[in-house]
Amino acid sequence: MINITKEKLLKASIAGVLSTITIGFLTLLTYKTTMGLFLAASFGSSMVLLYGFPESPFAQPKNIFFGHFLTALIGILFINYVDLPIFINIALAVGFGIFFMIVLDVVHPPAGGNPIMVIIGGVSFEYLINPIIFGCLIILIFGIILNKFILKKNYPLS
Repeated sequence: MINITKEKLLKASIAGVLSTITIGFLTLLTYKTTMGLFLAASFGSSMVLLYGFPESPFAQPKNIFFGHFLTALIGILFINYVDLPIFINIALAVGFGIFFMIVLDVVHPPAGGNPIMVIIGGVSFEYLINPIIFGCLIILIFGIILNKFILKKNYPLS
């Protein structure tokens, strides 16, 4: 039997609403301006951590920003400099991305999927600027404002 408490329902509702606001803003920038792409599929799963579990080390700003940046960069490097079949490139890039996130202490699980998205999409180095850098910065601004100042949570932790 599913145990749905008032606290769980409130937490889920808040996470859903704040995710809608953040992704909605990125979507608005992407589709209603000429400023470029601000969305990455992995940003959706970043919302789960940022608003559902902001106390997690995986939801902290350095992890969100550098996890996404690092794994997207690795995917782009594989596209441009590793001449292997796509199924090998994707597997290796994901493995390298996870390796480096752990070694550099910037683990953000949603970012583990970036090399797949980047390689299948065949993106260029510009993808690091938009959506990765600017998208992450907007996500973090929203995350800090909404978690720290609106919800009065201890975010970021350090």
